[in-house]
Amino acid sequence: MKLEFQRNQERYQFMKWGMGAFSSFGVVPPGFGIVHQVNLEHLARGVHKGPGKLYYPDSLVGTDSHTTMINGIGVVGWGVGGIEAEAAMLGQPVYFLTPDVVGFELTGKLREGVTATDLVLTVTEILRREKVVGPFVEFCGEGTRSLALPDRATIANMAPEYGATMGFFPVDEKTIDYFKGTGRTKGEIEAFEAYFRAQGMFGIPRAADIDYSQLISLDLASVAPSVAGPKRPQDRIELGHVKQAFTELFSAPAASNGFNHPADKLSPAVTTPSGLAIRNGDVLIAAITSCTNTSNPGVLLAAGLLAKKAVQAGLKVKKHVKTSLAPGSRVVTEYLEKAGLLPYLEKLGFAVAAYGCTTCIGNAGDLTAEINEAITTNDMVCAAVLSGNRNFEARIHPNLKANFLASPPLVVAYAIAGNMRVDLMTEPVGHGKGGKPIFLGDIWPASEEIHALMKYAMNGKAVRANYEKVKSEPGKLWKKIEGGKGDVYAWPASTYIARPPFFDKFTMRPPALVAGVKGARIMALFGDSITTDHISPAGSFKADTPAGLYLQAQGVKPIDFNSYGSRRGHHEVMMRGTFANVRIKNLMLPAKADGGREEGGYTLYQPGGEQLPIYDAAMRYQAAGVPTVIFAGEEYGTGSSRDWAAKGTQLLGIQAVVARSFERIHR
Repeated sequence: MKLEFQRNQERYQFMKWGMGAFSSFGVVPPGFGIVHQVNLEHLARGVHKGPGKLYYPDSLVGTDSHTTMINGIGVVGWGVGGIEAEAAMLGQPVYFLTPDVVGFELTGKLREGVTATDLVLTVTEILRREKVVGPFVEFCGEGTRSLALPDRATIANMAPEYGATMGFFPVDEKTIDYFKGTGRTKGEIEAFEAYFRAQGMFGIPRAADIDYSQLISLDLASVAPSVAGPKRPQDRIELGHVKQAFTELFSAPAASNGFNHPADKLSPAVTTPSGLAIRNGDVLIAAITSCTNTSNPGVLLAAGLLAKKAVQAGLKVKKHVKTSLAPGSRVVTEYLEKAGLLPYLEKLGFAVAAYGCTTCIGNAGDLTAEINEAITTNDMVCAAVLSGNRNFEARIHPNLKANFLASPPLVVAYAIAGNMRVDLMTEPVGHGKGGKPIFLGDIWPASEEIHALMKYAMNGKAVRANYEKVKSEPGKLWKKIEGGKGDVYAWPASTYIARPPFFDKFTMRPPALVAGVKGARIMALFGDSITTDHISPAGSFKADTPAGLYLQAQGVKPIDFNSYGSRRGHHEVMMRGTFANVRIKNLMLPAKADGGREEGGYTLYQPGGEQLPIYDAAMRYQAAGVPTVIFAGEEYGTGSSRDWAAKGTQLLGIQAVVARSFERIHR
């Protein structure tokens, strides 16, 4: 926490100023949890009381794509760009077209051993295939009624991954139970239930009850344990096929989501100077992280129980694996402690690292220098396994090419196995006491074991007591932060927060519409599925990048760079980071000898064809008064960080992006 405050002090000063300048603006201090989980457990009211006897339903827009998590408790909400959110804060309405509503009917029940994570990866795969980009998705049917509220929130949170505006779950008895279990007051709960019953909106509908624009069905009994990867959340692989899939992808061409390596390079190990043997497929990061799963006590208790059984069997995590646990709120730590499971997670290396977005947005921290050297020198394909929601190229770590989304218990299992080429369905996870082979089935917890511990998680008094500390004792570090005074921010010198240039030539008269783009050069030619992580990376960056060189010129040392995500308040950093993803492929660049493509944010400057970083080329084009454009394939702009993916592109002087289709969240 001390390091967090040291690195982000300038951002926190800005927030403290905002608390004084805006009467309706409050802050949950750092260290309490991820905003979506805090919203689910504490902030959301479900129904609001206005003046007099007027009641109206809770709703919101948020500057993060995973605002949709709140759809799990029947609140209409979704992610928007910062500009829309700022307008809403200043009292402006948010307009949208009446959407198509896709019904998703769930039938049956999940089989023993299948988790909510397996379900959400299956739902993501199906809805991406159905191309629901833009509509609302509403879950209905008997199977939906059977889902616990945290399972619903897990599915709702992945709406950006399946492309919908939101994934909505109506209010029913399970919602009321969740409100009780998270410490909402008796009066709030009574008003919440009475309102939705009075409006005729209480209860999960049957598919036949509503005239949906489209209806999709899934039998929950058909869902199998799965992971998703290695580059996109919708690319689900059943657990028993992971070994074969990784082996095939290792040699498959990049156009088929593969890594384009000769098959004979798959198995040989590379030995580091300290004697560590690194192989292709090795799991180098294993992280229980992100609000998607850490808001779900079922899967976190499962991870703790699996860790307990693994430790008792004598299993250990492989030495090359970097492990971490980043709960979505302090509530998680409390119930893992009370259930007696945290010590076992800690013994396997899954100690609490933070309460916030960590590995899922590239904040895992670096690997050791010798491991990085082994990967880059030998062009190895190593992996991360995380309980997150996004695994886009270079998002987790710039040197890890294969990234797999998995449930928290599977994250622990893969940390013990140590390599993606271990078939967890047929081969031992590891060898325990006396060299005994231990299989996944030996340590996988039964649903009864998880249910028996749920009383520690759904404890209304404990949850309420935790969140009362937001105002009563926000922490000494937060109290020490001093924000500026006054209605207008003073913009002190900072490499984190700077006054953006968007209003430099602002007038009350709108500018004339541009008739078209003429005489432009192509800045980049991209293929399909260019994500906002490709356009505006969120993670770490190197000293020799345009952003790194800029910060060094301001006196910032590389060790203090932090991440692109933490410097979103500074346009000079963010525009230099636009299209700077180390895995992005500009098809203008010449093909390599092995048929693969050059990676990284470069372009060919015209005339002359000099290869330059896209930022440097953009500055040259702007100085010469030459407009630029980008061409791309389908699904341009999937992911998050959407605001800077748009703003950075504009600041580079790019006049148009011509693509076969655009993701809703980026539009």
